[in-house]
Amino acid sequence: MKKILFLILFFQSCLFAQTNFDKMNKLYKSYPDFIDSASNNTIYFKDGSTMQFDDGVEKDYETMLDNPDIEDMLSMKYTPGSEWDSPPPKNFEPGRIRNEDFFAKMYGGSAKEVESNLVGIKWMPKSTNATVMITRVNGVDKKLKEVSDELDALPENLKKYVTTTAGTFNWRPIAGTNRMSMHSYGVAIDINTKYSDYWQWNKSMKYVNRIPMEIVEIFEKHGFIWGGKWYHYDTMHFEYRPELLP
Repeated sequence: MKKILFLILFFQSCLFAQTNFDKMNKLYKSYPDFIDSASNNTIYFKDGSTMQFDDGVEKDYETMLDNPDIEDMLSMKYTPGSEWDSPPPKNFEPGRIRNEDFFAKMYGGSAKEVESNLVGIKWMPKSTNATVMITRVNGVDKKLKEVSDELDALPENLKKYVTTTAGTFNWRPIAGTNRMSMHSYGVAIDINTKYSDYWQWNKSMKYVNRIPMEIVEIFEKHGFIWGGKWYHYDTMHFEYRPELLP
C-alpha cells in the first residue's frame, strides 16, 4: 500500500512539474523580448533578473486576486472563439488574476515609465478620425493596429460597437481595489460603453453581453483577451495577454 501511495504521489508531482513547465514555456514564447528562459520554477529575464514562477502557496480566489504569483495568472484556461462556457461559472475568469510585478517589469512601474513608450495609432481610419495611445513594448501597438484594420473592414452593422472607444492608457487602480488596472500599462482598450455591460452596473450579477463574437475573435486573433469571458464580466474590455491564447 505504501508503495502504491508513493507511486501515485510521484506521478502527481511529475504531472504538476510538467504542467508548470508548459506554462513557463508559453510565457517565454509570449514575451521573447524580455524573457531569456524559464526553468526550475524561475523566470529568467534578459537583464539578468529573475522572478519566482510558483510560490507553492494554495490560495482561495480572493487571495489569488490580491496576491498572485505568476503561476496563478495561468491557473485558468482561457478559451478563444465562440465555443466557451457562457455564462462563465462563478469566479472563473482567466486573465483577471495578474501579477503586477511581472507587468511592471515589462511595461513600466510608474505612469512616467509607461508614458515614455506610448505611441498613437489611427483607430479604424476608414471609419473614424480617432487616435488611441498604446504601448510599443512587446509590439502591442502593432497588434492593436492589426485589430483596427480588421475591425475597419467589418460590415457597418458591426462597426457601431467599436468605432467609439472608451480609453486605453490610464494609470490607476481598478475601482474599489488596490490592484492596478491593465490600462495602467498601456496594453488595454475599452470599446463603446453604449453597447457594453459591466458586473458592477448590475448588482444582481446576472450575466449580460451585447458584443458580437465576430469582434471578440478579431481581438483574440491578435493576442487580446476579452473581459466578457469572466464571471465578473466587463464586456467593453480587451487586454493584451498572449500567454493565455494559443
